[in-house]
Amino acid sequence: MAEKVIMPKQGLQMTEGTITQWLVPEGGKCVEGEPLFEMETDKLTITMDAPASGTLLKIVKGEGEVVPITEMIAVIGEPGEDITALLAEAGDTAAEAAAAPAAAPAAAPVVAAKAAPAAAAADGSRRFSTPRARMRAEEKGVDILEVPASGPENLVIERDVLSYEGAGAVKATPLAKKVAQLEGVELAEVSGSGSHGKITREDILAAVAARSAAAGGGTQRGERVIPMKGMRKVIADRMQESLRVHAQLTHTVRADMTNAAALREAYKKVDKKVSYNDIVLKAVSQALLDFPMMNAMITDEGIVMRDYVNLGVAVAVDNGLIVPNIKDADLMKLEELSFMAKELAGKAKENKLALEEMSGGTFTVSNLGMFGLDEFTAIINTPESGILALGAITKTPVVIGDEIVIRPIMSMTLTYDHRIVDGAPAAQFLGRVKQYVEEPTLML
Repeated sequence: MAEKVIMPKQGLQMTEGTITQWLVPEGGKCVEGEPLFEMETDKLTITMDAPASGTLLKIVKGEGEVVPITEMIAVIGEPGEDITALLAEAGDTAAEAAAAPAAAPAAAPVVAAKAAPAAAAADGSRRFSTPRARMRAEEKGVDILEVPASGPENLVIERDVLSYEGAGAVKATPLAKKVAQLEGVELAEVSGSGSHGKITREDILAAVAARSAAAGGGTQRGERVIPMKGMRKVIADRMQESLRVHAQLTHTVRADMTNAAALREAYKKVDKKVSYNDIVLKAVSQALLDFPMMNAMITDEGIVMRDYVNLGVAVAVDNGLIVPNIKDADLMKLEELSFMAKELAGKAKENKLALEEMSGGTFTVSNLGMFGLDEFTAIINTPESGILALGAITKTPVVIGDEIVIRPIMSMTLTYDHRIVDGAPAAQFLGRVKQYVEEPTLML
């Protein structure tokens, strides 16, 4: 019996996913538990396994398509199996399924006018087409009226478009064809950046700009559009949502890292490496136990207090930002925190994080000091109540007693949710983190 493949839900906040690659072609063999397709969520790109064994009878959603969760993206079954009912859920008509080679002949003529809009072909005859046929024609830049029909009542079906000889020629949107005609651009000489390699209006304009630059010997400046999708779109939505929901306020202090530097040297002598960031992680996990409101979150029922610390560590990746979290960070020794932070950062950059490693965080630390920023303000990672932003450690003249000395100083900026935490306790929390960082023996 045929089985639907749906867009899976990977995480509580996931609402849609982008299919990046089908690893089994349509008509290929699927084995339950083996890779079937790759998808991109707001957090990572993940390989999904086939839910059943059989033949991939139909790919309903192609590569590059953004699909809501639980929506059907493919059908797995046995060769020749009737999947008309399942395809109807995805927008295919019963007429197209009836015209497919594996389906049984229709007992009665299909009323084509109900299945698809009619148009006049070049020979004056009425031409009908199914929704999927029109979609494939649009993808391939084919005029649906030029495609010979093999379906009942002169109906153009998807198979007709796929087998049409002109389908593999030049793929371009109607607007791109029009602009190319006006500008005198040969479509065959333009590379398409659209879905399935289709040439878009922007591709034609880029070709025109390149031609003008070459003719004038100068550099043509212009604009290009990067689609707002996948991880970038979700990050944008969540950042805006965070600013909308949280009453965000910030405090900033500067910590003397002299003793932290001495602690690092002490660890080096016993062949253990810890970073300044690791020391701050330890200080934060300890301070959160001292000030539990900074570790809380708001729900519909009220403020949820947590007696554990799952410490998020922001990691920059090629196409965005990922925040894996160290579970039960408050129970770990400094060297254990250091190990976990490095391991999660490595997995994040290699796209190997598990879902549970990116969910359930209670507080986040973000460090951009390595990029030379003296200080910055971070946005709260919903539904947490705070995030600590770390700047660069710089040699700074400070007054110690009656003398001016040079010390390694680091800026720490706390962003907190004023709905949960008032200004005074937030300042006390940040002061406690500063105290632990400046005197690490107090927390070890």
